[in-house]
Amino acid sequence: MKKEAIGAKDGEIEEASSLIDARIKELSDWRGETLAKVRALIRQADPDVVEEWKWRVPVWSHAGIICTGETYKNAVKMTFAKGASLEDPSRLFNASLEGNTRRAIDVHEGDEIDEEALKVLINAAVTFNTSRTT
Repeated sequence: MKKEAIGAKDGEIEEASSLIDARIKELSDWRGETLAKVRALIRQADPDVVEEWKWRVPVWSHAGIICTGETYKNAVKMTFAKGASLEDPSRLFNASLEGNTRRAIDVHEGDEIDEEALKVLINAAVTFNTSRTT
């Protein structure tokens, strides 16, 4: 994982990763397992991803926010900051579909994650973010 973020210090990035570890551990149920799996898939899709902790939730960034990882009683929600601008050929987005900017994926207990399609979506978000900064 890349240890650089605009305006972030190494200690902040390490602290964010520790806070995400703690969130996964404290959940200790299917939500923690799902959040850990999502985190691993994000890291696989983008080895340069930066983990952050904002709004009391995990945030993954690369030249801007890729997505957040919110946990609720009945779902783990991946909210893609610029999801409305991304192609979603596998139709993973299943929540927050009415807005002009964000899109989300709600994962419920027992749901299977299409790992390859999610990695494609993550890479699309990175491509979108990096194309806007050059």
